[in-house]
Amino acid sequence: MGTATICFAFFAVLILFVSAKNSRDVTDLQIGVKYKPETCTIQAHKGDRVKVHYRGTLTDGSVFDSSYERGDPIEFELGSGQVIKGWDQGLLGMCVGEKRKLKIPAKLGYGAQGSPPKIPGGATLVFDTELVAINGTPSTDNQKTVGDEEYGDDDL
Repeated sequence: MGTATICFAFFAVLILFVSAKNSRDVTDLQIGVKYKPETCTIQAHKGDRVKVHYRGTLTDGSVFDSSYERGDPIEFELGSGQVIKGWDQGLLGMCVGEKRKLKIPAKLGYGAQGSPPKIPGGATLVFDTELVAINGTPSTDNQKTVGDEEYGDDDL
């Protein structure tokens, strides 16, 4: 009876540990609008050519990629599969100049395999994004860019 109790206690603690470790992981895409221009004349749609500045982190806060460090936003066709699914979904409807925080589950990011060495398998990804241009039309807003400020670690 003592061995069974010890085994049960061990597994209970193990389950709690794994749950606590993954408490910041998400199962569905979470989108937080951090800034939206007063006027939104152009929104991103599937098939648009977009330019996006971003900072990508793991849930522990470690940065794995940043367009700001390179000084060059990424440009791609939205909804075409050129980027991870979480971006293709999370940037839809975004206005030029808008800033969003995306929490992307592994299934919409790099999956179980990850993207070694910086992104482990099964990782939830957090992106601070700013839509710089759609089809060559830049923002006319004079707000600070996401690279100049901290979003903080608030919940979405």
